[in-house]
Amino acid sequence: MATTGNEEQTLLPGIEEEAEGMEREMESEEEEEEEEGMGVEQSEEEDEEDTSEDERENEAEIQRLEEQLSINAFDYNCHVDLIKLLRQEGKLHRLRKARQKMSELFPLTEEIWLDWLKDEIRVTEDESDREKVYELFERAVKDYMCPEIWLEYVQYSIGGMGAQGGIERVRSIFERALTAVGLHMTKGASIWEAYREFEIVILSTVQPPPGSVASKEQQELLNAQLERIHKLFRRQLAVPLMDMEGTYAEYSDWADDGVPETVTHQYRHSLQQLEKCKPFEEALLVSEPPKLAEYQAYIDFEIKEGDPARVQIIFERALAENCLVPDLWIKYTTYLDRQLKIKDLVLSAHERAVRNCPWTMSLWKSYLLALERHGADHQTVTDVFEKALNAGFIQAADYVEIWQSNLDYLRRRVDFSKEWSRELDELRAAFARSLDYLKQDVKERFSESGDLSCIIMQIWARIEALHCKNMQKARELWDSIMTKGNAKYANMWLEYYNLERSYGDAAHCRKALHRAVQCTSDYPEHVCDVLLNFERVEGSLEDWDAAVQKTETKLNRVNEQRARVAEKEAVLARQEEEKAEHRRKAKADKKAQKKSQKANSTGDKRKAEDEDEDEWGEDEELPSKRLRGEEDFGSTATEEHMETESGLFSRRVPPPRKSEPPSFHKNQQGLSEAPRQPQEQRRDEDSVFVSNLAFNLEDPEGKMRTLFQGCGTVQQVRPVFTPKGVFRGYCYVQFEDRLAVSEALKLDRQEVDGRPMYVSPCVDKNKNPDFKVFKYKTAMEKHKIFISGLPYSCTKETLEDLCKQHGTVKTIRLVTNRSGKPKGLAYVEYENEAQASQAVMKMDGTMLENFTISVAISNPPSRKMEDKAAPSRILGASTLRQPQGARGKGRTQISLLPRSLYRQSAPDAKAENGTVSAPHATVTDGVHEGPGPTSLDTQTKRLSNEDFARMLLKK
Repeated sequence: MATTGNEEQTLLPGIEEEAEGMEREMESEEEEEEEEGMGVEQSEEEDEEDTSEDERENEAEIQRLEEQLSINAFDYNCHVDLIKLLRQEGKLHRLRKARQKMSELFPLTEEIWLDWLKDEIRVTEDESDREKVYELFERAVKDYMCPEIWLEYVQYSIGGMGAQGGIERVRSIFERALTAVGLHMTKGASIWEAYREFEIVILSTVQPPPGSVASKEQQELLNAQLERIHKLFRRQLAVPLMDMEGTYAEYSDWADDGVPETVTHQYRHSLQQLEKCKPFEEALLVSEPPKLAEYQAYIDFEIKEGDPARVQIIFERALAENCLVPDLWIKYTTYLDRQLKIKDLVLSAHERAVRNCPWTMSLWKSYLLALERHGADHQTVTDVFEKALNAGFIQAADYVEIWQSNLDYLRRRVDFSKEWSRELDELRAAFARSLDYLKQDVKERFSESGDLSCIIMQIWARIEALHCKNMQKARELWDSIMTKGNAKYANMWLEYYNLERSYGDAAHCRKALHRAVQCTSDYPEHVCDVLLNFERVEGSLEDWDAAVQKTETKLNRVNEQRARVAEKEAVLARQEEEKAEHRRKAKADKKAQKKSQKANSTGDKRKAEDEDEDEWGEDEELPSKRLRGEEDFGSTATEEHMETESGLFSRRVPPPRKSEPPSFHKNQQGLSEAPRQPQEQRRDEDSVFVSNLAFNLEDPEGKMRTLFQGCGTVQQVRPVFTPKGVFRGYCYVQFEDRLAVSEALKLDRQEVDGRPMYVSPCVDKNKNPDFKVFKYKTAMEKHKIFISGLPYSCTKETLEDLCKQHGTVKTIRLVTNRSGKPKGLAYVEYENEAQASQAVMKMDGTMLENFTISVAISNPPSRKMEDKAAPSRILGASTLRQPQGARGKGRTQISLLPRSLYRQSAPDAKAENGTVSAPHATVTDGVHEGPGPTSLDTQTKRLSNEDFARMLLKK
């Protein structure tokens, strides 16, 4: 200490001169600022009216923000806007007050802290004000690990080193800064360099003037200062930092005796560590905030390396950019609890965690355990628990769990060897308060207490029975549990029976089991067995007889109830079967009627073709409207045969098309050469239905064989053609093995010639009229997000690069139409719910290629069964219009409405979770569009046939 005092006395004159010089520079700067301010004031006088108007508007906005904060003090954005306005208006007192309020509720960002510190430094006048700024710096460095704030802190402390003990204070702050951010690989070097420059300046003040000989005391001070600088160089070179080579070269030039071998060895070891970390640093450098996935990988690497200090620094860096991610705080605090176990560090991390994510119950629970683990006083633990109750958890069960944690803590404080203690009374009071809190506060907010099984009351009863030997209180608690709707559950009665068995007597055990037999409704057989087994061990003959009689009566009553329920279910099932049979018969009759109509109009040949197609069920799979003249081709008629039949029925043969599909001649040639052969036996269970293929697909049979041969042995492929030999875009693939069908279904949505190929099970619609195929879930999936508003040029790779920043992406599905063109929608599946929630929070409303995207948790609307809608008649049609089938509406659904009834197309609605909202159907050029009702159904006035005739004849 004496050496330190001498050193300060020696250094003070030179330091005071430097400080005076710095003060003169600051005064000159202030004068310049005042002159500039005067110039600004003169210019403001010229625009006094405009300025006063702006001030009035700003003051009104400030008052509005303050009023809003008085209603909701936790509005973060409102705090930020208020601080920005007050700083703009220069209202220092109100600005300081606003910042103080915000800092009490939230951790402040680096930008807010730096602005606050700079404003306070600017108005600092005397030493007492400097101490307030020091206190402000201490608060700032506790929120987040920010190298810029630490650098500002040490620079500000240098300005006060002329005070008593100022140099040691500066060195102390520098050492704390090195501990906090000195290992920061990209920004830590600035602290090391500032510290070294400070010590070099100190060195210049202790060196003797040129030409003079240093005294022994001066030489000792000089040697000690040189050793400090050498030590700083050695410490910095032992830490892997960017631009280490420059530091090593600087040390080589500075050291008179060269760099020691040990320092060189440490430097090379640090370079090796730097090379290991460079890929992670480069990934952080090129990625966009918040860089969560990159930080997670970096953290896992450092944990594997096993250096606690480096693990801590990378956690702090990650949290500075991802402060609202609860999982990251949980991982960090868990690491500190299990590995470092340093009280100040652990409790500080826990305190910052609950300030950043107060809605996360598990963080509060860990905080309470850490306080107890490190011996915090009872009042501190109580205060933290009360803050947790006011944190605003998102579900009722969280309040139950936080109460359990507090009750566990209070129970561990009780010495049960004493008959009475203040801690025991406090524990019982806490149990009573928890029940009231759940019953009133929690139930009022969530409409439930969150403790349906009365876990807290069960724990209280067990403590009273086990530790306090108070079975009367335990029985009262269990009576209360049973009156809360738990008497019908067997497990609750058995829990009570076990308590009586362990700490009560046989009479109360018997009474509990008899009540259980009487009340239980979920597993009565199990409760009856327990009662009979108990009487075998404990009871008399009379007890046994009573138990047998009671159990038999109960089981008989239960069996009767089950028989009645089964009978009702059988009746309902029978009614459903009758309805299904009625639907099948109606459909078969309708189909037979249509066949007879076709037979009367087209003759025996067309009838044979219909029967041939019915063998494979094309009409059932694709119920869309046919073009006139298009019928199912039976694959046995030749082109010449068709011409003959056309002549027989006096139908003109249409002229050949100018450009036939590439497969046309091949198909015609195969059809003319193939003799009529009986069809192979249809096996739906071994077949798949393939649709949405291009009409101009070359050699569809060969292409399908090649595509599906990896699934199993293909027995036959039957593409479906029109009578003119044009491929209809769908076919049937039959395998020899049924196991191949499941493999083939995996090829659904695979792209074939630029279109998604649909692969679905081959099902006979006559036997299964209600069969529908939809591959994806329609319920909420919390681990999956729905993205709308994407540019049509967005690819899977682009979307994956965007989404993997927020977690591990499992699958991505871009929604397309039948032609394979994107709709601007996508579903992205993450590894867990937390990552999906993080993605929604960070990505919603962001820009992608000048498109604003919307992101939400996947929750598709329920799919309506369109084929069950009541059929409606189209004007001028003699038969009922068929509803849309499972694969959409037909291509020729033309409405014969007069143009005067046409409606203008409604603007496109916003896509919401896989659907496009269309409140009103539109009719454009005679084609119905949109999922809504037709325009006929929405007319305000019904029109007669005469009205329509007048409209059609109107010129």
